[in-house]
Amino acid sequence: MIESWLLVVTAGVLGLALGSFVNVCALRWAQDQSVISPRSACPGCGKAIAWYDNVPVLSWILLRARCRHCSEPISIQYPLVELTTGLIWAGSVWAFGPELEAVRAALFLTLLLGIAVADAKFYIIPDQFSVGGAVLGFALSFVSPVITWTESLIGAAAGFFLLWFVAWAGEKAFKKEAMGGGDIKMMAMVGAFLGAWGMALTLFMGAVLGAVIFGPISLKTGKLVPFGIFLAAGAAVTFVAGDAIIGWYMDWAFPAG
Repeated sequence: MIESWLLVVTAGVLGLALGSFVNVCALRWAQDQSVISPRSACPGCGKAIAWYDNVPVLSWILLRARCRHCSEPISIQYPLVELTTGLIWAGSVWAFGPELEAVRAALFLTLLLGIAVADAKFYIIPDQFSVGGAVLGFALSFVSPVITWTESLIGAAAGFFLLWFVAWAGEKAFKKEAMGGGDIKMMAMVGAFLGAWGMALTLFMGAVLGAVIFGPISLKTGKLVPFGIFLAAGAAVTFVAGDAIIGWYMDWAFPAG
């Protein structure tokens, strides 16, 4: 029992460190910048951030959310993403134990978090998350007890071509871009991890969430809907509870007897 909790805690600590990297990836990839160099620096004074000021969550608390040198406020985004990633990795190991499926779950949910952060801030879904994630999801299907490589491949193809058709039809109907290419490639990634049925449920849930939460704001302000955020939320729910949701729907739509 103690060993199990130690493994969960270790996974959480690893997730915290990865969360710091997710922040860098989401911010830099969306702006076509390298995640390797230059070193992270304060946007206010330009001073490089020392390692002891870059400890996930803890440094933000100890610095009282301000730069050590110029007192520029540090966005709460950083500790929130770090903490969320830590919880993702700890939760995945708690749910699946020391199995490869725990790694697959943690990587998928971490990719979704990075996509949501980038899309929320820049209205961009970097290819490194979507295309790279699709390749990763397909590769992991060979060692997953949940999805086969054929289901992964079909899911990725279905996600890409379905969203491509929706984007094409929307552009024809409204005479303007209806959906970004990032959303299309993201759904290929989702399909690679979840298969065709999981991809379809993700798309449905993302559309509902986007319409309910951001739809009124979009109508009032004219802003585009950052659809990737809602697709990411839908994909996360589908990964965790998709089988139960589909099972409930089938029982409701086609009751036995």
